Amino acid sequence: MPLPHRIETLLRLALRVFVLAAVAFLSAIITIGLAIRGSEVAVPDISKMKAPDAAARLGGLGLQMKIEDRVFSDLPAEAVVRQSPRAGENVKRTQRVHVLLSLGPQKITVPAVVNKSLRSARIELLQAGLQVGNVSSVHSLGIENDTVAEQNPGSQNATARSPRVNLLVSLGEPEKAYVMPELLGLTLGEAHRQLTAAGLVLGQITTVVVAGQAQGGVVQQWPVHGMRVTPSSKVELQVGE
Repeated sequence: MPLPHRIETLLRLALRVFVLAAVAFLSAIITIGLAIRGSEVAVPDISKMKAPDAAARLGGLGLQMKIEDRVFSDLPAEAVVRQSPRAGENVKRTQRVHVLLSLGPQKITVPAVVNKSLRSARIELLQAGLQVGNVSSVHSLGIENDTVAEQNPGSQNATARSPRVNLLVSLGEPEKAYVMPELLGLTLGEAHRQLTAAGLVLGQITTVVVAGQAQGGVVQQWPVHGMRVTPSSKVELQVGE
């Protein structure tokens, strides 16, 4: 076979192999795309459905239902108030749909628990058919430790949109704080007087030999000058000997 004819045959063969490979590659891409789309499903609208019916509707599409919370609403008890993802969104099968269920119309009056202890507030809310929700703490002037400073809903006879009442509880008045004074170079007696005047407590005292320092003078202090200290902080000193 002449050489030009042989080269032409090889080129035709290579072209056929390339075309077949391209077709196979495109087929694989299409197959993968169909598989991915086949594993997704549009989330149905389950709002206002009772929880068992909503769970069955989702289960029929390979989805699961997770109850996040319950709130008072005009819908009947156990009806879906909100859902996430929203209806119509495409999600993977086996994904969870998070729902908020109704407790029915609100019939509970929230008691006022401000200025009561946290324990008393819990008992009073439970007796009213409510629960303590989030409890946050903060230092408060004029309010004793472990006392309710604020509540949400916050006013007496307020209506509850949720069975949970959030509380802000006092940690008592904030502890006083001072700026640590400079004590280096003072005698031990002078340092003690300054600490007493600042409302601080003298803690451990150690002696060290330091060349060029007067005997009995403060050469090191902790906390150092400028740090934030409280009356409960103990000040440690090193004194030259």
